[in-house]
Amino acid sequence: MVVDGGSSDTTFVEATAGGAEVICSDSGRAVQMNAGADVATGEYLFFLHADSRPTITAAELQHELKTQPQWGFFRVRLSGSHWMFRIIERAMNLRSKLSSVATGDQMLFVAKDLFQHTGGYCRIPLMEDVEYSKRLRRISRPLLVRQVVETSSRRWEENGIVITVLRMWLLRLAYFLGVAPARLKAFYRNA
Repeated sequence: MVVDGGSSDTTFVEATAGGAEVICSDSGRAVQMNAGADVATGEYLFFLHADSRPTITAAELQHELKTQPQWGFFRVRLSGSHWMFRIIERAMNLRSKLSSVATGDQMLFVAKDLFQHTGGYCRIPLMEDVEYSKRLRRISRPLLVRQVVETSSRRWEENGIVITVLRMWLLRLAYFLGVAPARLKAFYRNA
């Protein structure tokens, strides 16, 4: 299922041609993910950004879900070949493992009944995944799936690896210090 938040590109046509069910909603990641969850019918809900793709097979996924985890996420791998991406991946995966906080690039998943019980993603313009992970970790520990989700390294390649890492750290620090997500979104868009 693809939830389109009013894009002006070929998302709708390409997703439909690829066999996806396309849902239209207002724009915003939290709004779009909640809209998709409202119509999804599975036992688990999986949330994946458009520039990411899972590497897990259906059989491997079934095996991982045998323990019936309440929620969890995957490790991340960046698509680029630069050696610094391997360091960034390791740092991201270690941070997520130690903090039990996932970002949208890690295909966060949650049991549908728990998603409904918790009210889903908070309707904030940025850091919705971090905020939701923090709420979920108070309920139970996540399952960290060993397979990876490959995420585009485009942002790092276009804006520079070091600059992008510093901007991401700055955004997370600012959020931790209480800066409003709307202010962070403006900075994120200009980054």
